[in-house]
Amino acid sequence: MKAIVLEAADQPLIWKDVEKPTLQAGEVLVQIKAAALNRRDWWITKGQYAGIKYPSILGSDGSGIVAEVGPDADQSWIGKEVIINPGNNWGNHPEFQQKEFKILGLPDDGTFAEYVKIGAEYLYPKPAHLTWEQAAAIPLAGLTAYRALFTKGKAKQGDKVLIVGVGAGTGSFALQFAVAAGCQVFVTSGSGEKIDAAKKLGAAAGVNYKAQDWADQLKHLAGGFDVVIDSALGEGFAKLLDLCNPGARIVFFGGTAGNLPPLDGRKIFWKQLNILGTTMGTQEDFKAMLELINQHQIVPVVDEVFSMAQAEKAVRKMDNSAQFGKIVLRA
Repeated sequence: MKAIVLEAADQPLIWKDVEKPTLQAGEVLVQIKAAALNRRDWWITKGQYAGIKYPSILGSDGSGIVAEVGPDADQSWIGKEVIINPGNNWGNHPEFQQKEFKILGLPDDGTFAEYVKIGAEYLYPKPAHLTWEQAAAIPLAGLTAYRALFTKGKAKQGDKVLIVGVGAGTGSFALQFAVAAGCQVFVTSGSGEKIDAAKKLGAAAGVNYKAQDWADQLKHLAGGFDVVIDSALGEGFAKLLDLCNPGARIVFFGGTAGNLPPLDGRKIFWKQLNILGTTMGTQEDFKAMLELINQHQIVPVVDEVFSMAQAEKAVRKMDNSAQFGKIVLRA
């Protein structure tokens, strides 16, 4: 089969012939129809991710058709249209993942290939209202956004929600999920075009975080927030405390702008704030996310679609974070 291979850090991705996966007990082989990029893939190509090995076939997100099943796997999956939960071996504690937890695409070969093998328990029916490309956009970013917003953030109808940095795939999913749940959603972005795009998806308003008074603008627009979803951290994180209503939850799952800055602890304890970290999600989170998508007929935001052979061009688009929503590879 052909696959996109990363042979070393800072080297171009190569579309080349590799060995087709051999199935073990309980595994299935999925013929990939579309796969989506994540910031994780970008960091791996830069050599800045834990546990990197070369050569690697990247890709956590994928949609496709089950082509084969291994021993002890349910034969009825053959021919089914599916998407894949890339978070494997979560463990028995819903509050946190066990040390054996891993994400598809490193260390195991991922979805940037004609075929990928995966445990049958991580298969889910592809939402019928979505194209292959739209379905492929869901798994990692959708799961991360769902857990941050609902499992950790406990967002509910009527809450005011702030999404910091709405342009990424996780940000656009968090926006769509919060709107579907009946929340009033506000966003930040460094791009006026992305703020306009967010408004078209249901955001009440947005501000440019490059403005000196971005936090003051949000305070004027919204008053305060019950849930804040952040993936950047950095110096601006400290201003979120002033934007929170008493009892608010700040949930973060990334640190693209740096680490946590010094925080005024008095604001945290006096306002009874919760600052929560999260990563990916459980099988239950994934199932609940798909139920929300199906119930509200949510269509993921796809920024651009490339062919598998154009994977290097696709990942380079992530260099300057120009995308709004997901970048997808079509098989």
